[in-house]
Amino acid sequence: MLMPKKLKRRKPHRPDIRRKGEATDGNYVAFGKFGLKALNSGWITAQQLEAARRVIARFVKKGGKVWIRIFPHSPITTKGSQTTMGGGKGAPELYVAAVRSGKIIFEIDGIDEKSATEALSLASYKLPIKTKVVIKS
Repeated sequence: MLMPKKLKRRKPHRPDIRRKGEATDGNYVAFGKFGLKALNSGWITAQQLEAARRVIARFVKKGGKVWIRIFPHSPITTKGSQTTMGGGKGAPELYVAAVRSGKIIFEIDGIDEKSATEALSLASYKLPIKTKVVIKS
């Protein structure tokens, strides 16, 4: 599971869920030939990212290389249900990556176009946002 080794502050504010506008960095395929691009904004949890990575790794086997272009830096805290007011902020529950539309999430290289498209489309089912497969131009 992806999570930061060390945080400067343990309990920061939640990342902005609205995430207006397009991504300005990480919006092109840089390392591989094929990429999975976000079409809308949202949070991707570390568990969802790991599930998608495992689907790609199982499909690609040892034939290709996979890059993960996002990282879940932001902790999301929760307090138990029926907890009284006060007592501070809850414990970190999970880590999320706030993704804007246009951001490349995964990249693949070393396999043919048909199998790369299939692997990335299978991985997109594990993610909570709409995505599309893009090819490096």
